[in-house]
Amino acid sequence: MSITEKIKELHDTLPEDVTLVAVSKTKPIADLQEAYDAGQRVFGENKIQEMTEKWEVLPKDISWHMIGHVQRNKVKYMAEFVDLIHGVDNFKLLKEINKQAKKYDRTIKCLLQIKIAEEDSKFGMSAEDATTLLASAEFTQLENISIVGLMGMATFTDDAMQVQKEFKHLKTTFNNLQPTHTSLEIISMGMSGDYELAIAEGSTMVRIGSSIFGARNYTN
Repeated sequence: MSITEKIKELHDTLPEDVTLVAVSKTKPIADLQEAYDAGQRVFGENKIQEMTEKWEVLPKDISWHMIGHVQRNKVKYMAEFVDLIHGVDNFKLLKEINKQAKKYDRTIKCLLQIKIAEEDSKFGMSAEDATTLLASAEFTQLENISIVGLMGMATFTDDAMQVQKEFKHLKTTFNNLQPTHTSLEIISMGMSGDYELAIAEGSTMVRIGSSIFGARNYTN
């Protein structure tokens, strides 16, 4: 199927309350434009420089999501336009996002990344750390960021039961935090290989790349 056909199929089959983030990292402008022309408006990138280059040339009604690990010294390059930052895993990063957002008189939406996988390579904070952060006096002073949900990445494994357990952990963490932090609306979990399971466990935002655009182009 073409990119257009894949986008339309996903739009037709995903539940109405689930947002599709088309993960376009390493993909050329032409591929993103085709997805855009098929009705896709939310794109996810994991490198700030690449996202900035695409933002400069593509239509301005695109919602850009930073889904990769964020280095604090690079936040300034996306602060003008990024709509949602998925992978916020520490308070220092939040402070930097707040600082850069203030320069543009913006409020940048963020997701706290919770470590749900057993793999050491995955980033994220514990549920306890997230609870402490959201309750801290320092957090309440950050006026140019808004925590709108949680994000998690499951272990890369064929063991569906393990992945399901990890997704359940993120949903439970969300359920525990949401009553006292009513701004939390998004649970971002699930990718091309496991998004259906993620949705069954409560995901409201899925990050799908290879199922739309094919394998990533790593040429460097």
